[in-house]
Amino acid sequence: MGRSLKRIALVVTYGTLLSKAGGLIRQLVIAAAFGVGAAYDAYNYAYILPGFLLILLGGINGPFHSAMVSVLSRRPREEGAHILTTLNTTVSALLLVVTVTLVLAADPLITLVGPGLTPELHRIAVAQLQVMAPMALLAGLIGLGFGSLNAADEFWIPAISPLMSSVALVLGVGLLWWQLGAEIALPLNALWGGVVLALSTLVGALLQWLLQLPALARQGMARFRLSWDWSHPGVREVWRVMGPATLSSGMLQINVFTDMFFASGILGAAAGLSYSNLLVQTPLGLISNALLVPLLPTFSRLTAPEDRQPLIARIRQGLMLSTASMLPLGALFLALSTPIVALVYERGAFDQKAVQLVTGLLMAYGIGMPAYLGRDVLVRVFYALGDGTTPFRLSMAGIGLNVIFDWALVGGPSPWGPQFPINLGAPGLVLATVLINLLTCLALLLALQKRLGGLPLRDWGLDSLKLTLAAVAAGLAAWALSVGVAWNEDFVGRLFQVGLSGALGLLVFVLCAQAFAVPEVSEITAGIARRFRRR
Repeated sequence: MGRSLKRIALVVTYGTLLSKAGGLIRQLVIAAAFGVGAAYDAYNYAYILPGFLLILLGGINGPFHSAMVSVLSRRPREEGAHILTTLNTTVSALLLVVTVTLVLAADPLITLVGPGLTPELHRIAVAQLQVMAPMALLAGLIGLGFGSLNAADEFWIPAISPLMSSVALVLGVGLLWWQLGAEIALPLNALWGGVVLALSTLVGALLQWLLQLPALARQGMARFRLSWDWSHPGVREVWRVMGPATLSSGMLQINVFTDMFFASGILGAAAGLSYSNLLVQTPLGLISNALLVPLLPTFSRLTAPEDRQPLIARIRQGLMLSTASMLPLGALFLALSTPIVALVYERGAFDQKAVQLVTGLLMAYGIGMPAYLGRDVLVRVFYALGDGTTPFRLSMAGIGLNVIFDWALVGGPSPWGPQFPINLGAPGLVLATVLINLLTCLALLLALQKRLGGLPLRDWGLDSLKLTLAAVAAGLAAWALSVGVAWNEDFVGRLFQVGLSGALGLLVFVLCAQAFAVPEVSEITAGIARRFRRR
């Protein structure tokens, strides 16, 4: 990568690392306070819609963010400020209607996403959704603002933004714990605990928006006035990318709704999915932001026909780096799932039964790690080319397949009883998503090959196979050390078990990948070696 790309990646990595550390602490506090009890189980259903909007519209690398970066990166700052003001006005008007709808229709919406919830869980989830409804309005403002900042080469504030949500939740749960003590996890306090979780989440979203305002003002992008200039070419271009991209990403989130629909009949599944998802998203988000944030503007500047070969080189770079980072991570999740879950969560209300539930889910996630980030790299290429339609069409197809896979992998439930002899339970829901991501990656690659007039897919596939073999060796080495030593079952013992086994696995992966002569791995290891030699 160029020097500027490395600098941006470093800034994003440090900021995201802080945010992910905050998210991990947040989840540890929630796990110790509520475990897989009613307050947090209900919260995961109430958070589906506002969380969907916050991730979809306000998330870094989301469609609002990606569309703003793609368009504003090529336009003067003054024009970019006008585009942002117009979009803020229109999006706020639309999302205000969504906010009111969430408040008024909270009861039937919770029934829709969690039909199998008990009456008590349903009541708690309805109250939580009504509290978190204003996140819909904040989500649009956050996504547009962060996209504008990245287009202006401002990366630090967007990277640390999620830290605000974690701080708000830790403080909120901490205050409740201070008031109730050990009684915080009792069923009679579940409603209070649920409301505090929801209110803290709303405050965190508000802080994310407020955090970006000084940076926008410094860049000359903050204009607190209404603008309805829908005919502006820049505004129309953003909508051309953002409209299909939002629908496409939204289709992916519908898969989450489907998962939660089938999970509502599995006790503790919603909470377990959330805990395991954090373990996956902590490293995935760190690597994703460090890789995708600097690559998206680069893709956008290489869309001319004469830049076809440099664009293909960047696409390969993005895919190989994502594969080289995700494969060993997935292998370690498979090999060390139980000690990882026990190390991170097993304390307070989080008991051995909860550990077993989350372990199975983490293993299922580990199988599909490469497809998660690879899909995102390919989708960003289409966004940079001004094509949000292709990812949207594939997402539409994925929705139907996800329903079928979810239904089949949890035993085929029906009014006449299960239709399949194999029921994988909650891990089956994760495996359904893994299958969808793998099929989507394959379809995106084939579509991109056709659009760009050919890609060296055979060479890329061969290098990916080499990395897969290296990851298998890494997972086996980590598993052998983990089970071959009688580790103490306290915190320190588990820390050494995970740390040393994981380090061995990563070392084996690097050595094997270097032996296979995969260029991107060799470049990274050579750069690290040069840095240590200079020191």
